[in-house]
Amino acid sequence: MTPREDETEAARTSPVDPWPTPDERAADATLRPGTLSEFEGQPRVVDQLGLVLEAARHRGHTPDHVLLSGPPGLGKTTLAMIIATEMGAPLRITSGPAIQHAGDLAAILSGLTEGEVLFLDEIHRMSRPAEEMLYLAMEDFRVDVVVGKGPGATAIPIEIPPFTLVGATTRAGLLPGPLRDRFGFTAQLDFYEAADLERIVVRSAARLGIEVDDASAAEIARRSRGTPRIANRLLRRVRDYAQVHNGGAVTLELSRGALELYEVDPLGLDRLDRAVLEAICRKFGGGPVGVSTLAISVGEETETIEEVAEPFLVRLGFIMRTPRGRIATPAGWRHIGLVPPDRSGGAQPDLFA
Repeated sequence: MTPREDETEAARTSPVDPWPTPDERAADATLRPGTLSEFEGQPRVVDQLGLVLEAARHRGHTPDHVLLSGPPGLGKTTLAMIIATEMGAPLRITSGPAIQHAGDLAAILSGLTEGEVLFLDEIHRMSRPAEEMLYLAMEDFRVDVVVGKGPGATAIPIEIPPFTLVGATTRAGLLPGPLRDRFGFTAQLDFYEAADLERIVVRSAARLGIEVDDASAAEIARRSRGTPRIANRLLRRVRDYAQVHNGGAVTLELSRGALELYEVDPLGLDRLDRAVLEAICRKFGGGPVGVSTLAISVGEETETIEEVAEPFLVRLGFIMRTPRGRIATPAGWRHIGLVPPDRSGGAQPDLFA
């Protein structure tokens, strides 16, 4: 279970948590791009998806089912909305955790109209009976509703109009092969470059009525961990700080002050990230240290360390996961102002997780 699934306090309060809070969902809606041409930062996915949609329009058919995978906050929900907009079709949104029984899915599918786009978020968390019903619906546009129990049970086939399923997952490896194979197009979203995030910050600022200079936009983008949702959240926090301290005018110095107040450092590390890194280096000599011991030392849950802090620290090359535990790299030591120990004379850690 991930921190977002059990709603840990750290996941709810960190300014660089990529999962949306309930209050942010409405705010993000005003900042989302409305068309593929406005969607920044994923040119390969945009070109491929644009070709799929254009070909479907030429044939007069619904597009193939689309699977979007990647870390949270990169634009999977936005792309689902864009697909519906580009095809001029209605959009219906649901999620895997909301579909725990085959009957739940049957009710949704039987209510679809022709050409409708069904967005199924966190599709890997759907129940197995519903998953098996979805196979038939995706392939034959039909669901079999079982009436009765035991030897007298009868399967009643219900035809459903052609539709496009857009599935989104943060854990593509948890999807069974038969389900993955039924998607005609699969897109893997990657983390964004700072230049792409800078353009997103500028566009979002314009929609929020904020004047942001290039230097401030670049500073926010640099600390956003390659994630548009985090960039927009930090922009709103900088806006709040500017309204209180400078009458709403955003400057580079003010942006840095706001981000320091929220404990987001120049590389995007927050309080938890630095606590984990400092614990490994200062308390455990650089490691290896087990994740449960590490979690206790920083006062967090093990799942929070594994799912919130570690992925970004590993991506930066500050720590490594090994069979014997977590190890700080020389870059991690230097980031917190410490000199890495000389391990040349000792046994080298096993670097293969």
